[in-house]
Formats: sequence, structure tokens, C-alpha cells
Amino acid sequence: MLLNGNSRIKCDSDIESKAVKYAISALKRDMKKAFKESTAGGGAVCINIDTAQDYENMAAEGYRICVKDGNILISAQDELGAVYGIYAVSREFLGIKNFWFWNDEYVEQIAEKEISDETVINSEKYPVRFRGWFLNDEVLLHTFEIDGDYELPWVMGFEALMRCGGNTVIPGTYLNADRFTRIALDMGLYVAQHHAQPLGAEMFIHAYPGMEASYSKYPELFIKLWENAIAEYRDDNIIWSLGFRGQGDCPFWENDPAYDTPESRGKLLGDIIRLQYDMIHKAIPDAICCTNMYGEQTELYHQGYLTLPEDVILLWSDNGYGKMVSRRQDNHNPRVPSMPDRKSTQSQGIYYHVSFYDLQASNHITMLPVEPELVAGELDTVLSNRGDALWMINCSNIKPHVYYLDMISRIWAGKFEDVEKHRDEYIREYYGGYEREIGEIFAGYARAALKYGENEDDKAGEELYNHIVRMLVSSYMTDRGENIAPNLIWLIDKPSFGAQTKTLLNMYEEAAKTYGELLNKAEYLSLKLPDRAKTLFEDSILLQIRIYAYCARGAVLSCKALEKALIKDMRLAFYLAGRAAEEYKNADCAMRCREHGKWGGFYKNECLTDIKQTAYVLKGFMFYLRNMEDGPHFYRWQRDYLYSERDRDVTLVMNMENHLTDEEIFELMKKRLDPLQ
Repeated sequence: MLLNGNSRIKCDSDIESKAVKYAISALKRDMKKAFKESTAGGGAVCINIDTAQDYENMAAEGYRICVKDGNILISAQDELGAVYGIYAVSREFLGIKNFWFWNDEYVEQIAEKEISDETVINSEKYPVRFRGWFLNDEVLLHTFEIDGDYELPWVMGFEALMRCGGNTVIPGTYLNADRFTRIALDMGLYVAQHHAQPLGAEMFIHAYPGMEASYSKYPELFIKLWENAIAEYRDDNIIWSLGFRGQGDCPFWENDPAYDTPESRGKLLGDIIRLQYDMIHKAIPDAICCTNMYGEQTELYHQGYLTLPEDVILLWSDNGYGKMVSRRQDNHNPRVPSMPDRKSTQSQGIYYHVSFYDLQASNHITMLPVEPELVAGELDTVLSNRGDALWMINCSNIKPHVYYLDMISRIWAGKFEDVEKHRDEYIREYYGGYEREIGEIFAGYARAALKYGENEDDKAGEELYNHIVRMLVSSYMTDRGENIAPNLIWLIDKPSFGAQTKTLLNMYEEAAKTYGELLNKAEYLSLKLPDRAKTLFEDSILLQIRIYAYCARGAVLSCKALEKALIKDMRLAFYLAGRAAEEYKNADCAMRCREHGKWGGFYKNECLTDIKQTAYVLKGFMFYLRNMEDGPHFYRWQRDYLYSERDRDVTLVMNMENHLTDEEIFELMKKRLDPLQ
């Protein structure tokens, strides 16, 4: 049969599914992308959903595609099966890739596609039952719009998830989740819930502003919020999250310190989960429930203080760095194993991060810095240990993390063989070839990551070059380096602030060297790539390498500035801090320079790692340093760098010009001092 721009899409007259209708509209859009205008006739795409039909070997949400009577026939037993079948037609016959939107896939139009009458495509059963993304810490998507449409990026995110075979989503954090839940449901997705918002309920402090968020004092108010959430979503496809965390996504005892022992904490948490479980099953007897074995909940469970209902899915979590152990919180890092237990009789799954935010060393605007072999190995072990009920992948803002999201989608589909094969396929699909050259850059990205500890997953994301530098500068400005920076003990347990700074300087210098070498290779390769591959290369892996190279250089200069400040060389410290701020501004500029086309403004709300804030903090540090030597009258440095050597000490009038700003002083210094890097 022939498929072309004139092919019609037909479906059963009684199909009222919003999800199927959306998928049909997406297929029509894809056909316009794929086909030239033509006057020739084309076969139709026919969609049939028959819940009574016993399709041989067809699993739930499955489909069959075949050619019948000169048309493509998509057969399914349920709406999700039909949706996946429609996207399969787009992928297999039109060449539209799963991440076409996020990777700006170029589609070369053809007149028509000839499809053999013998074509049969049967979907395969997924090894993982519920497969989803959590659009979390979504600060880039939060303000991103395309031609004034703030919903479109989210819709395209949900579509990409479904093209990857996903069926579950947590559609943003807090108010964003409220805003986009109905859209996700209408597109056919199950909606799960943030681990800090049990049952998807309104936050206590939002519902009752000014009141203490204490369950022991106001249990009836918490219960009312849970009842409201159940009533609102009882008729929808929801995976209900059970649990109880503090109002700032922290242990609940930080809001209610009455619970000061593991026993009391575990008992309250277990009692609340049982109460939530009973409430939801009274309203919805076959409700699907999960609970996140995350942070403190993992420790309480392993310590034997937490008892959970038998048919609740246990969601085990990685530490944010790819390893299935409990996360580090401040200086506390017990690394309690959180791999699913193959001996457990309960259903199990994972909450896994390709993006993380911990104000320490994680990655948020760049890809995971750990080797993909580590990720693939951990997820393979998860499946071996029966962790196959639900995978919730923290995908953050999607675009920076597409490579790992693509890899994980192949693992949850049972179609992943090895890292090298996947990398070659991914590069061939989206960059149009150059597997060896671009593959070397992708492989070098993980190898270049700064290793700050003994564990294989102790690899630094871009936050180590920003949050840690801000911690150092803030600590120095608090007590001039007389005490250690206490929030850095997890990273550097040294007896003095100077020793902490020196250790970090050595680490940052190694990272700056490694990333600098990788950046040179990547920029040289970029010069040789054709335009389409070059654009995506610069938007993705090259941009992320630039972020690391610039931030690492900025971190080196920041530490050198602090070392000079410790020996009271305030002028050189000021100059080095200014140089550091420039490097961070270069990193921010690198992001903003990749906001072409539909991506205009994508990085403008980069406010978690917040590279521009690091530059701002260093600017404040510059004034602090200048004040200590040049204040309170602020004329000496101006005379020394503006006046000739002959005139600078003649002070009959302190200054004959307006006082220079820190930036103007810095620019004068740049002309006088040799570059110090």
C-alpha cells in the first residue's frame, strides 16, 4: 500500500477517547512533516479498538499493525494500545523519532512511502508494568513558552514519554502538577504523585497558612486534605502515593520535633500510610498504591521501625548519582542499600534520577556525570531483583537529559543490549551519523567528570562548581576564614578553612584541565560537522562541556581568590574574584546563546544551579574585599590604577573624578596585571 500526504486516518465511529484523538492529531502533524504535497491517492490508516477481541499474545496496552485491503490497520484492545500503535506508525513508516521535538529532528520530505502487504508489527510486552517520568525541579519548563503557549512544551514532553512507551507521569511539582494533571490524563497517561504530596493532596501550609504543620496536633486537617484529593481524582487513572514528609520535602520531624526517636518516627509514618491506604481502598477498592522508599523512609524500613501494607508498590530510590543507595542529606551519607529485594513478596519499583538537585554536587542542567555502564548495570540489577512494577524517572526539564532518557526507555522496553550499541544508534538517529567521532565525545563526557570520593558514583555534576563555591565565599565573608565551612564536611573534612580551600583548588584544577582538553576536541569536531549535526551537537553535548569547562575555571579562580584573601592580599583576591565571575558569566552566556528558534528563553529561568548567581555572589565578594582595604572612602585603589605613578600619591584632593565602580576598577586592573589562571 502507499502512504502519503493524502492518506486519511479512520477510526471506529464509537471511539471517544481523548487520548486516541490527540494521537491522531499528532499523526496528522507528522504526515505533514514527512510528505510533500501530492495529487496521488493513498491508503488509509484505520484504527480499531475491540475490548472483546482476543488477540493472540497481545498484552495490555499492546497493538498489532498490518496491511489489509490496501490500508494500514492498527488493532488494539484498549486506548493506550491504540495510542502506542499510532505512534509506532509515525516512527516506523514516517521516520519520526521519539525525541524529534527535543532534538530538533530534521525530516526530509518524500512523496510517498510504499509499505509491503506482508507487513506485520506486533507490540511486545514491556518488562516494566508502569513506566514514567517525573518532571521535577522543572524551573526551565516553568517559564518556557513557544509563541506564547506555555502548555505546548509540557504536552510535547508527555508525547515524547508516550512515544518511548511510557504510561505514567508526575506532571510537575506542586502547582505545576495541579495545572497539568488533567492534560496528562486526557493524553492517556496514568498520573502518579510527588512523594511529598501524599494522595496528591494540597500542601498543609498552603491550605492552612500560619498554622503549624503538625499531624499530632491537627490530624483531622490532614485527613480532610487527603479526603478532598481522593474525591477529586477517584474516577481517573491515578497511582496513589502514600507517605508523609515535611512541608519542605524533608523529614516530617523537622516540622514536628516531638518525634525524636526512630521508633516514634517509624510508628507514626506506618500508621499514617495504613490510614491513607484504608481511605483510598474504601473509595476505590482496586486502587494502585505506591510508597517511596526515599531518604529517611529507607532507613526506618531497614531498621525495622516501619511496617507497610502488603499490596503497596515499594519504590526504591537511587542517591541522585545513579547508584541504588540512600541519598546524602547535608553531611549525613549512610548509603543504605536501596536495591529492590528479590525475596520480597511485595511489588517493587524505583524512583530514579537522571537529574538531581541537592545543593551539593548533583547535575541539573547537564547530563548525569556517571558512566552509562553504571546506570545500565544498576537498572539491570533492578529488573533481576523483581523491581518491575513501576519505574518513575526524574527527568527534570527533559531537554538536557534526552540521551539518558532514551537509554532508559530502551531498558524498560527490554530492547537495550549494551552502552556502545545504544550510543551509536542514538547518534545515528539524531545526529545523522558520525557515530565514532561524536561517540568519543559522549564517552569522554563521563570520563571527564570530577571524582570527589571513593565510590564509583562519587562523580560531580555542575552544582559542585557553583553551590560549593558559593558556600566557600559565604563562609569566608561570615568570619574571614577563621572557621571551617561546616556544610562541606561531607566533601572535605579538613581542620581549617584554608585546608578546605586548598583541597578544593586541587580538585578544580584537575577538572579544569580535563574539561579543557575535552572542550578543545569537541569544538574542533564541531567545525567539521555539517550544519544539522553541528546545531544539535552544539545545543547538547558541546554546550554541557562548555558549562563544565567554564565553571571549573571559575571555581579554580574563586579558590585562588580566597587563598589570597586569607593572606590579606585583597587586591589580587579582588582581581581573581573578578576573573572567576567572568568565567561563570561565560557559562551562562553559553546557555543563552543556544536559545535559537523555538528554544528562545529556555534557559532564562536557570535558577537552581543558577550559574549567574555564582557570578553575582563573586561580585559581592569583590566589594567585600575592596571594602576591607579601600573603604570607607574608596579612593586609594582608584588613584593607584587610574593615575600615573607620578601623580597617584599627590593627595591635595583625594579624587578629581566620580568614584569608580568595582567593575571599572576591575577593568583597570586587567590592563595592569598579567592573566593569572
